[in-house]
Amino acid sequence: TTSFCLHALHPRLYLYTYPEAMSTPAGFIIITNIGSIRLKFLQNAAPKTTAHVAKLISTGLFSTGQSTFYRSDFVIQTGLYGTNVQNPVPDLPVNETALHDRVTNDRGAMAIAHFDVPDNGNSEMFISLQHNEHLDSAYGGYCVFARVEDDESFAVVDEIARVVKGKGTVSVSEVTLCL
Repeated sequence: TTSFCLHALHPRLYLYTYPEAMSTPAGFIIITNIGSIRLKFLQNAAPKTTAHVAKLISTGLFSTGQSTFYRSDFVIQTGLYGTNVQNPVPDLPVNETALHDRVTNDRGAMAIAHFDVPDNGNSEMFISLQHNEHLDSAYGGYCVFARVEDDESFAVVDEIARVVKGKGTVSVSEVTLCL
Protein backbone atom coordinates (compact mmCIF):
# COMPACT_ATOMS: atom_id res chain seq x y z
CA THR A 1 0.00 0.00 0.00
CA THR A 2 1.34 3.39 -0.97
CA SER A 3 0.78 6.27 1.40
CA PHE A 4 1.29 9.97 1.02
CA CYS A 5 2.78 11.71 4.04
CA LEU A 6 2.13 15.32 4.94
CA HIS A 7 5.05 17.12 6.55
CA ALA A 8 3.76 19.30 9.38
CA LEU A 9 6.67 21.70 9.01
CA HIS A 10 6.22 22.27 5.27
CA PRO A 11 4.29 25.59 5.11
CA ARG A 12 2.10 24.75 2.13
CA LEU A 13 1.20 21.26 3.27
CA TYR A 14 0.63 22.39 6.84
CA LEU A 15 -2.37 24.39 5.65
CA TYR A 16 -4.01 21.20 4.40
CA THR A 17 -3.29 18.79 7.24
CA TYR A 18 -5.78 17.29 9.67
CA PRO A 19 -8.46 18.29 10.57
CA GLU A 20 -9.23 21.10 8.14
CA ALA A 21 -9.14 19.32 4.78
CA MET A 22 -9.17 15.55 5.37
CA SER A 23 -10.53 12.76 7.49
CA THR A 24 -8.28 11.03 10.00
CA PRO A 25 -5.15 9.86 8.14
CA ALA A 26 -4.20 6.21 7.67
CA GLY A 27 -1.12 6.52 9.86
CA PHE A 28 2.06 8.41 10.61
CA ILE A 29 5.85 8.18 10.56
CA ILE A 30 8.14 9.00 13.48
CA ILE A 31 11.53 10.10 12.15
CA THR A 32 14.40 9.69 14.62
CA ASN A 33 18.17 10.01 14.51
CA ILE A 34 18.29 6.16 14.27
CA GLY A 35 15.66 5.67 11.56
CA SER A 36 11.94 5.90 10.86
CA ILE A 37 9.00 4.07 12.41
CA ARG A 38 5.88 3.66 10.24
CA LEU A 39 2.65 3.27 12.21
CA LYS A 40 -0.89 2.54 11.08
CA PHE A 41 -3.81 4.14 12.94
CA LEU A 42 -6.40 1.70 14.35
CA GLN A 43 -9.47 3.87 13.85
CA ASN A 44 -11.96 1.07 14.60
CA ALA A 45 -10.37 0.59 18.01
CA ALA A 46 -9.93 4.22 19.00
CA PRO A 47 -11.53 6.83 16.70
CA LYS A 48 -11.29 9.75 19.16
CA THR A 49 -7.74 8.84 20.15
CA THR A 50 -6.54 8.56 16.53
CA ALA A 51 -8.13 11.94 15.74
CA HIS A 52 -6.49 13.41 18.87
CA VAL A 53 -3.02 12.12 17.91
CA ALA A 54 -3.50 13.28 14.29
CA LYS A 55 -4.32 16.75 15.62
CA LEU A 56 -1.22 16.74 17.84
CA ILE A 57 0.94 15.72 14.87
CA SER A 58 -0.62 18.26 12.50
CA THR A 59 0.26 21.11 14.88
CA GLY A 60 3.96 20.24 14.54
CA LEU A 61 4.38 19.72 18.31
CA PHE A 62 6.53 16.61 17.84
CA SER A 63 8.63 18.16 15.06
CA THR A 64 10.43 20.75 17.18
CA GLY A 65 13.51 18.58 17.81
CA GLN A 66 12.77 18.48 21.56
CA SER A 67 10.80 15.24 21.74
CA THR A 68 12.77 12.05 22.50
CA PHE A 69 12.31 8.39 23.24
CA TYR A 70 13.41 8.28 26.90
CA ARG A 71 12.05 5.11 28.49
CA SER A 72 12.85 1.49 27.69
CA ASP A 73 11.80 -1.45 29.79
CA PHE A 74 8.77 -3.27 28.43
CA VAL A 75 7.88 -0.26 26.24
CA ILE A 76 9.67 2.66 24.57
CA GLN A 77 8.00 5.96 25.43
CA THR A 78 8.00 9.33 23.73
CA GLY A 79 6.10 12.59 23.90
CA LEU A 80 6.38 16.14 25.16
CA TYR A 81 7.14 15.36 28.83
CA GLY A 82 10.24 17.23 29.96
CA THR A 83 10.23 19.66 27.02
CA ASN A 84 9.32 23.33 27.00
CA VAL A 85 6.88 22.79 24.10
CA GLN A 86 3.52 24.39 24.87
CA ASN A 87 0.71 21.98 23.98
CA PRO A 88 -2.52 23.78 23.00
CA VAL A 89 -4.45 20.51 22.55
CA PRO A 90 -6.62 19.57 25.57
CA ASP A 91 -6.42 16.14 27.20
CA LEU A 92 -8.37 13.26 25.71
CA PRO A 93 -11.96 13.36 27.00
CA VAL A 94 -12.32 9.56 27.15
CA ASN A 95 -10.26 6.39 27.47
CA GLU A 96 -11.43 4.22 24.56
CA THR A 97 -9.70 1.01 25.71
CA ALA A 98 -12.97 -0.91 26.20
CA LEU A 99 -15.36 1.10 24.00
CA HIS A 100 -14.71 -0.22 20.48
CA ASP A 101 -12.74 -3.04 18.81
CA ARG A 102 -10.52 -4.26 21.66
CA VAL A 103 -6.80 -4.28 20.80
CA THR A 104 -4.27 -5.68 23.24
CA ASN A 105 -0.95 -4.05 24.14
CA ASP A 106 1.17 -6.63 22.33
CA ARG A 107 4.52 -6.14 20.58
CA GLY A 108 4.30 -3.22 18.16
CA ALA A 109 1.11 -1.73 19.62
CA MET A 110 1.25 2.03 20.27
CA ALA A 111 -0.89 3.34 23.13
CA ILE A 112 -1.56 6.62 24.90
CA ALA A 113 0.23 6.93 28.24
CA HIS A 114 -1.65 8.38 31.19
CA PHE A 115 -1.17 8.65 34.93
CA ASP A 116 -4.25 7.25 36.62
CA VAL A 117 -8.02 7.15 36.36
CA PRO A 118 -9.63 9.54 35.39
CA ASP A 119 -6.64 10.82 33.37
CA ASN A 120 -7.03 9.74 29.72
CA GLY A 121 -3.70 11.04 28.42
CA ASN A 122 -2.60 13.69 25.97
CA SER A 123 0.81 13.80 24.27
CA GLU A 124 2.72 10.87 25.84
CA MET A 125 2.65 7.56 24.01
CA PHE A 126 4.53 4.29 23.97
CA ILE A 127 5.24 1.28 21.77
CA SER A 128 5.10 -2.14 23.46
CA LEU A 129 8.27 -4.19 23.10
CA GLN A 130 6.50 -7.39 24.16
CA HIS A 131 3.01 -8.60 25.00
CA ASN A 132 1.92 -6.41 27.94
CA GLU A 133 -1.50 -7.81 28.79
CA HIS A 134 -1.52 -6.00 32.15
CA LEU A 135 -1.67 -2.66 30.27
CA ASP A 136 -5.06 -3.61 28.83
CA SER A 137 -6.70 -3.10 32.24
CA ALA A 138 -4.28 -1.29 34.60
CA TYR A 139 -5.54 2.20 35.52
CA GLY A 140 -8.52 1.81 33.19
CA GLY A 141 -6.36 0.40 30.38
CA TYR A 142 -3.90 2.03 28.01
CA CYS A 143 -5.71 2.67 24.74
CA VAL A 144 -3.99 1.15 21.69
CA PHE A 145 -4.48 3.51 18.73
CA ALA A 146 -1.76 2.44 16.25
CA ARG A 147 0.49 -0.46 15.26
CA VAL A 148 4.06 -0.64 13.92
CA GLU A 149 3.67 -1.43 10.21
CA ASP A 150 6.74 -3.26 8.92
CA ASP A 151 9.96 -5.15 9.69
CA GLU A 152 12.16 -2.12 9.03
CA SER A 153 10.17 -0.14 11.60
CA PHE A 154 10.45 -2.99 14.13
CA ALA A 155 14.24 -2.95 13.63
CA VAL A 156 14.26 0.78 14.48
CA VAL A 157 12.03 0.17 17.54
CA ASP A 158 14.42 -2.53 18.78
CA GLU A 159 17.47 -0.29 18.23
CA ILE A 160 15.79 2.59 20.09
CA ALA A 161 15.08 0.21 22.99
CA ARG A 162 18.75 -0.87 23.03
CA VAL A 163 20.07 2.72 23.02
CA VAL A 164 17.62 3.97 25.65
CA LYS A 165 18.21 0.94 27.88
CA GLY A 166 21.91 1.87 27.77
CA LYS A 167 20.93 5.17 29.45
CA GLY A 168 20.64 7.22 26.28
CA THR A 169 17.83 9.03 24.53
CA VAL A 170 16.81 8.98 20.90
CA SER A 171 15.80 12.28 19.31
CA VAL A 172 12.59 12.62 17.33
CA SER A 173 13.20 15.05 14.49
CA GLU A 174 9.81 14.95 12.80
CA VAL A 175 6.45 13.21 12.90
CA THR A 176 4.35 13.22 9.73
CA LEU A 177 0.84 12.08 8.87
CA CYS A 178 0.22 9.59 6.05
CA LEU A 179 -2.94 9.48 3.97
